Amino acid sequence: MRQGAPVEADLRRLDDYRRSFGQAYETVVRVIREQLQLEPTGRSAKSTLSVLEKLRRESIRLTQVQDIAGCRIVVSDLIEQDRVVETLRTVFTSSSVVDRRETPSHGYRAVHVVVQISHRLVEVQVRSTLQHLWAELSEKLSDLLDPGIKYGQGNEHARNVLSTISEMIALGESAEREIARQLGETPRGEHRDQLERLKLQIDGIRDTLGTAINEAIAGVVTRMERNQ
Repeated sequence: MRQGAPVEADLRRLDDYRRSFGQAYETVVRVIREQLQLEPTGRSAKSTLSVLEKLRRESIRLTQVQDIAGCRIVVSDLIEQDRVVETLRTVFTSSSVVDRRETPSHGYRAVHVVVQISHRLVEVQVRSTLQHLWAELSEKLSDLLDPGIKYGQGNEHARNVLSTISEMIALGESAEREIARQLGETPRGEHRDQLERLKLQIDGIRDTLGTAINEAIAGVVTRMERNQ
């Protein structure tokens, strides 16, 4: 399947395999809803075409694909992201974590908790609001200009814009986490008041950046509609 055009029998076997993830996916979603009181979005099985594309793009076996089934949780900020990830690791003892915040994939930042249930892997993406907006912008630019943008290929200007925004998000969220840490350790006084004012400023920057990304997404969508 990776090297050439798959025959009908191969496609049927692949379709049966990807559908076999449904029960594991439903279990993960149910536990997240009941124990974390969160509402994930996602899909019980990646499309057959998407699985084939991934096999051809990456040097991995079919059984190593971690996101055939997956869901997504979007949280407010980096601090809440850390908390949710830790809770997922506690609830799902057979799980591993892929942290793409310090080592992003072509600008993509998130934390993936890969849960194993009944010999099936289910990927839970945990994104902050800004990380999610960045991913949405990346998807829209890929749809408009070149699908390769998501994988470090295609339009150089678009990739540079995405890289810059990704770095801005990382810097802002890291500062936010550090301020929160210091506030937790600092008693009442002038220094704490300064930290609280700084936190408000950082919150404002985060909101402004989020608005700017939303506007960029809307602009890309408008261009896509004009091109139809």
